[in-house]
Amino acid sequence: MQVKEIELPGIGEPETLRVRTRELPAAGPEQAVVRVEASGVSFAEQQMRRGKYYDQPEFPFVPGYDLVGVDETTGRRVAALTKVGGWADRVVLNKADLVPVPDGVSAEAAETVIVNGVTAYRMLHRSAKVKRGQTIVVLGAAGGVGTVLVQLARHAGINVIGTAGPKQQERLKELGATPLDYRSENVLARVRELAPDGVAAVFDHVGGAGIKDSWRMLARKGALVSYGTAATKDVPGNPQIPVLKLLAKLTVWRILPNGKSASFFNLWAGARFRKARFRAQLQNDLGHVLGLVRDGAITPQIAARFPLERAAEALRFAETGGNTGKVLILP
Repeated sequence: MQVKEIELPGIGEPETLRVRTRELPAAGPEQAVVRVEASGVSFAEQQMRRGKYYDQPEFPFVPGYDLVGVDETTGRRVAALTKVGGWADRVVLNKADLVPVPDGVSAEAAETVIVNGVTAYRMLHRSAKVKRGQTIVVLGAAGGVGTVLVQLARHAGINVIGTAGPKQQERLKELGATPLDYRSENVLARVRELAPDGVAAVFDHVGGAGIKDSWRMLARKGALVSYGTAATKDVPGNPQIPVLKLLAKLTVWRILPNGKSASFFNLWAGARFRKARFRAQLQNDLGHVLGLVRDGAITPQIAARFPLERAAEALRFAETGGNTGKVLILP
């Protein structure tokens, strides 16, 4: 069986992506062939094309952090967190890594909440442990993770202050957040006006120098959850240096005797050495989020759709910013 997929040949612009065709390996007894219905563009692919994503494979490889498709043996729709390999029309995956998609949830809807939904759910409820009635700040609240995080928080009775560009302000209001325009407003000053005693948590995917403002927004016993370094994505040199500097700051802040906490969220923690536990937690957490989509508690936010052959355009579009939701790739 032939498989069509998108290859990232090396460090370069999105336009260096190319379509390739190869023979699909036969599935083993514990594996399944999945016909891919939807994948998407995450910040990870933006880092990978620059050679800056931690633990990415050697070039060339097929990007694609997650996917939704049909198990060709059972005919059931499934979701999978892959890290790489999702930008293809068929894949071979371990059966244990497949999460059932509830009936009534489309492939596109499910795709918006795989990596984004699990990340948002775990940061909100496991890392920061925010309670009903508290207030949080979500940076980049109109992005893929941000829109899910806002909706999960509002569903749990949590107040949300979200930053976004000027074109995304109304959409954030519709999702239930108090929007701040990071381009024209002093975000730290505005947060202090809205929450004079500080906020319960800040979710920061930006990193860089601005991480200090995120720390200053916190109330006593507040939690800073960092989950990216978007501010340094174009900084030349060793890609691990900005991450190490960020981790050093978070470590220092974490041990200060002021009651606040600071952490870096790693979606893949435990995936290598506690594989069974990691898979069980993924089944539980992703299953829960997909259930919220089925029940209408989360409305999928789609920024744009591109066919598989136009994956380079999809990546370029995602990198322009100013989009609300996730960019989908549809084989």
